[in-house]
Amino acid sequence: MEFRLEGALDSVLFPEPAQSQRASGLWQHTCFEFFWQTDGGESYHEFNLAPSGQWAAYVFDSYREGMRDADIGAIALASGHNVSNGQGTLELKANIAAELPIPAKAGLSAVIELVDGTLQYWPLAFPPGKPDFHAAACRPLTLSR
Repeated sequence: MEFRLEGALDSVLFPEPAQSQRASGLWQHTCFEFFWQTDGGESYHEFNLAPSGQWAAYVFDSYREGMRDADIGAIALASGHNVSNGQGTLELKANIAAELPIPAKAGLSAVIELVDGTLQYWPLAFPPGKPDFHAAACRPLTLSR
């Protein structure tokens, strides 16, 4: 999995580098997320991947119900960013050791924390109403073999 953010990165607040390990609350700061749901099923996985090197992996039985830590072998993250004259690029690469069912619906999203503390939410697709990455509308990609 690879994420790339480009633009006025001088206004983005990046989390401090940390030990690469499972952590909670990553969505409250700059991080990338992806959701994976078996096509036609109710359960889904959520992965939070922070530029700090920390990560989280959850499985849900259905929409926001039955949340628990996902059984993940390991997640290795590599992240870096550069800024010049206010513009820049952030790249995050993740290798995830997990068996995920196919066919599946998937969604990619980002939470961007600005230096003033404002959070911006960027999914591939928005559901009606307020941002909700857990909504099925945020999983527009169909993956198959």
